[in-house]
Amino acid sequence: MMDRRAFISGITLAVLAAPLAAGAQQPAKGFRIGILSYLPPTNPLGSRFRDVLLEGLRDLGYVEGQNIVIEWRSWEGSQERLRALADELARLKVDVIIVGPTPAAEEMKRASSTIPIVAVHGDPVGSGLVASLARPGGNVTGLSLLNPDLIGKQLQMLTEALPRLSRVAVLSNPTTSTHRIYLRHAEAAARSLKVRLLVLEARAPGEFAGAFSAATKERADAVIVLGDSTFSTERTRLAELAAMNRLPSIAPQRELAEAGYLMAYGVNTFDVYRRTAAYVDKILRGAKPADLPVEQPIKFELVVNLKTAKVLGLTIPQSVLLRADEVIQ
Repeated sequence: MMDRRAFISGITLAVLAAPLAAGAQQPAKGFRIGILSYLPPTNPLGSRFRDVLLEGLRDLGYVEGQNIVIEWRSWEGSQERLRALADELARLKVDVIIVGPTPAAEEMKRASSTIPIVAVHGDPVGSGLVASLARPGGNVTGLSLLNPDLIGKQLQMLTEALPRLSRVAVLSNPTTSTHRIYLRHAEAAARSLKVRLLVLEARAPGEFAGAFSAATKERADAVIVLGDSTFSTERTRLAELAAMNRLPSIAPQRELAEAGYLMAYGVNTFDVYRRTAAYVDKILRGAKPADLPVEQPIKFELVVNLKTAKVLGLTIPQSVLLRADEVIQ
């Protein structure tokens, strides 16, 4: 991998984080922090998120095994397990719970209306999870991942990388509520760029192959894969299907490009999960979730996989490569 900005960014973060860690007042007591996650920490991607979160907590003076205990629970796509684990964490009466992604926050709020919840959520206002971004109300706050303009930018990236692009498939999960929002914005962007959209649906991995076969049958030139827990977990399989069907692909998260998608452009989710630590710190020091505004994404990244481009016989224009935060060689 070739990361043009990592060295400078790393120095900057180190300089900023060091005084913070040194000056952070150590919490006076031990706390129990619950985490309700899609993936277990034994999963490679789950482990990366855990490391990022624990790093953020350490910078604020919280060290696992010293002054905090982590109660990690993972539901791994099972709605029944999700409900049971939410109830279990509620019974444990932890001091604060970090939840993500959708729909874990809804289940955790159902299980407890009193335990503070820090949620990473696709659309916290639209789902009714919080009253507003500025004044959440209730026991939930956190970070919103909703950014409807994102899909228009992904479509723009494809048109720049593939000048002859005329028809684009969009893989959607109809059970994910935010996908309806993104599809509306995709249609508007496609009209502006004079590109035809083909909407594909897949609710589970067993429907992936059929969706890609439909894209090939309809002569799609590329595919956009919307953000979704199942799509992320099955990222390698989806990347393989895209390659088998000779479809250049783009998705929102860097780990999808690492798995073999042609490009990824979207919110830096590792940064988002690291930022949950600041909410945890404020809550443990006495702040109420109702009074902590929900933050929106501030850090985005473009990753290009040149190995995939080579397999597809594509040459990515320099204008795209120069804007990339990371190029996978």
